[in-house]
Amino acid sequence: MVKLPAEAQAVVVGGGVAGCSVAYHLARLGWTDVILLEQHELTEGTTWHSAGFVGQLRSTVTQTRMIMYSAGLYPELRDLTGLDPGWHGAGGLRLATTAERQEELLRQAGAAETYGLDMDILSAAEARDLLPLMEVGDVRAALWLPGDGWLDPASLARALAAGAEKLGVRIVTGVQVTGLDVRDGRVRGVQVGEQVIATETVVNAAGAAAGKVGRMAGVDVPIVPIKHQYVVTRPFGVPATTPTVRDPDNIVYFREEGGGILVGGYIRTPEVWEAATPLAEPRTLFQPNMPKFRESWESAGRRLPDLARMETGDGQDAAAFAKVVHGPEAFTPDGEFLLGETAVAGLWVAAGFCVHGLAAAGGVGKVMAEWIVDGSPEYDVFGMDIRRFGSHARGSRWARAKALDSYSKYYDVVYPGEERTAARPLRRSPAWARHVELGAEFGEKAGWERVNWFAPDASGESGEEFRPAGWAGRFWSPAIRAECLATRDAAGLFDQTSFSKLEITGLAGLQRLCANDLDRPIGSVVYTQMLNERGGIEADVTVTRLAGDRFRMVTGTAFGVHDAAWLRRHGLDVRDVTSAYACYCLWGPKALDILGELTGDDLTFGYMRAREISAGLVPVLAQRVTFAGEFGWELYCPSEYGLTLWDTLMEAGLPHGMRPAGYRALDSLRLEKGYRVWGLDITPETTPIEAGLGFAVQGDKEFLGRDALGAPRYALRCLVLADPRQICLGGEPVRVGGVPASRVTSGGYGHRVDRSIAYAYLPVGEPGSAGSESAEFTGRVEVGVNGGWVAAEIAGEPLYDPSNKRVRRLPGS
Repeated sequence: MVKLPAEAQAVVVGGGVAGCSVAYHLARLGWTDVILLEQHELTEGTTWHSAGFVGQLRSTVTQTRMIMYSAGLYPELRDLTGLDPGWHGAGGLRLATTAERQEELLRQAGAAETYGLDMDILSAAEARDLLPLMEVGDVRAALWLPGDGWLDPASLARALAAGAEKLGVRIVTGVQVTGLDVRDGRVRGVQVGEQVIATETVVNAAGAAAGKVGRMAGVDVPIVPIKHQYVVTRPFGVPATTPTVRDPDNIVYFREEGGGILVGGYIRTPEVWEAATPLAEPRTLFQPNMPKFRESWESAGRRLPDLARMETGDGQDAAAFAKVVHGPEAFTPDGEFLLGETAVAGLWVAAGFCVHGLAAAGGVGKVMAEWIVDGSPEYDVFGMDIRRFGSHARGSRWARAKALDSYSKYYDVVYPGEERTAARPLRRSPAWARHVELGAEFGEKAGWERVNWFAPDASGESGEEFRPAGWAGRFWSPAIRAECLATRDAAGLFDQTSFSKLEITGLAGLQRLCANDLDRPIGSVVYTQMLNERGGIEADVTVTRLAGDRFRMVTGTAFGVHDAAWLRRHGLDVRDVTSAYACYCLWGPKALDILGELTGDDLTFGYMRAREISAGLVPVLAQRVTFAGEFGWELYCPSEYGLTLWDTLMEAGLPHGMRPAGYRALDSLRLEKGYRVWGLDITPETTPIEAGLGFAVQGDKEFLGRDALGAPRYALRCLVLADPRQICLGGEPVRVGGVPASRVTSGGYGHRVDRSIAYAYLPVGEPGSAGSESAEFTGRVEVGVNGGWVAAEIAGEPLYDPSNKRVRRLPGS
């Protein structure tokens, strides 16, 4: 067996394109004492049989930017290494054959504009001009992306590996990792047979075997190997310049290979690869399953009539095929990558690439290397961060159910607000049964069942009919408006039990991480952000001082694992108490009357203060905090009291006109007040100053990221659309003076102000100029919605109750 070094700065496990890219990019950032281990030869896990498509336009800006970076890197690798990475820049077509898909195409085109992607929307005839072999009688439109193409997977991996080796990385093949040494919560070494490499940084890039490698350290990596199949026809004169094609309405994709056509698709009935030791053998393939592939093959035959005229034999050993590739691909529960540091310090993961990992491999290496070396990547990668999953992701049954559902719907039109039903219900509030009785329409987040809205007649009122135009009106109810107006006029009762709650010990450490000042009297509630070294917002939270050195942090439902890991990474003692407490929010002008009937305790304590009270028979921590812009409290009680507290509040509130309300109403209410949402309006790429949150920054104290807070280049601005029925869902392009300027971070309809609202970052003036505080534009502002352009006005915020009287003053005072 080859002699391995006794120690290394980092060890990468897995010799596919991801592992090679991570090693290469670590070395580019100066970590040259890196060793990459592969149990077979390079690429012989899942990389080697990849179809190699590089489609730059994706559903998120981060994934698109990663693939754009990759597409730029791959041609450069030839110059960097002298090796051809197998890049074929033939361009790519996306076809729409239904009205719904055409609408999606228009939204994708709008997104492409905001990303700076070169693209055009083509007619059917124009698409056929690019690919004369194609039948386009049913094609309504096509999106043309000239920067797309495809790669030879083995050539790319070899080029990345050669680049890494030139920079000092050592690559060792034919060696198997048999264990990971973990002590005191940190990885300390990698065992290879009888040898141990001492290291405090390990990157698990083992593809479909990443789950097995994770278990060596007691870490659950929710990887689900799923069988994926494509075929390559015998040559019939297809030119090498043929663009790649995706035809999602017919669940098929294809491109040129060797003068023939490579045809693949996402079948509706996928199969998990059941294997105790995935990828134990090199170049694993399964027997062809042509009956399962029939729909994709027949779709390809209709699109390319030359295929239909080929002899196809009995469907098992088809004469038309030069080869059939049926191999494992590493899928995840939500179809997004798994990147980042695990619960074991120093153990990182870069896996779960769901068929399109080859396209993003360059970007994956970039963000992983930045994350490891610098502490945070340039891009916002929370949607790919392994910490987006909580403990519920440990169960293989849950991960499998979600991954199979994700795969089977991979090519479906994805409508914002649409809810998937796989592996549900799982996590439920103590009041869940009452929500069901009230006809709740549920959504799901981080495994939690959360009320989107209640049945329109839940309180005997149907509400006024209002339905947005286009996609925004697909998942809508008049109850949303009724819930908003009831909160304005009487009170709304919101179940926010799912919000993550972290208890933290240590004022000094927390002060170093939070931009606002937490050293305030016991019972104070502080709104603050935690920043990274670049000044970007890593978390957006409220912190309540429960005792001299004890605090409770409340953050978003899906962000608890991420935020707790950030705190622990910086040495704080953190306990996740999310499941220990129910939380109901009572907001509105009648909130004082309602809660006053249930307690003899003083309720006149001030805004952003917390106090222990009793509500009926239930002990409650009441916090004068609001996300709705109305007077009221967040009411926390131990979970065993949760059902009783809900019933108590409902019984007291209904006679006052109170209405139970859901998250869709809450999103409308917060937009009117300009309250930001982390992951949408604010991210690790945006600073508090740019986001208009300078009031939450205590500049005279030391905190992480303070030195990076310079003059803002962009400012988050409130836009009011001229047509109130045109509603933004996020990601829509924004033009200023006819020039692309930004994209919408979040949007919706404000029922209290009867306006269509959107937020977007727009450039500010030069520091010290008149426009440096509030950008003054001379040109018109337009937002691309539902395939057209809608005029918009830059408005001062908040739109609702700008003086905050309704929030701060006691009703009736």
